[in-house]
Amino acid sequence: MYIKVKVKAGANKEVVDKINDNHYNISIKEKAERNMANERVCQIIAGILGVNVGKVRIINGHHSPSKLISVMTLD
Repeated sequence: MYIKVKVKAGANKEVVDKINDNHYNISIKEKAERNMANERVCQIIAGILGVNVGKVRIINGHHSPSKLISVMTLD
């Protein structure tokens, strides 16, 4: 499963807006430094979908606010 995410790093509070099943806007407190924001995005997506964090990885957009995330599921 692929999910598109638009991330705002360094926000005052964490907010997750679901646009549709495969598109989210996420605001996170972590700054876009030392991969902290990317790790937090993976944790949030894993929590939303109820999968292990190890099954979530960023395919495209490591240095960009727009990211493509792959989630391995047993569908």
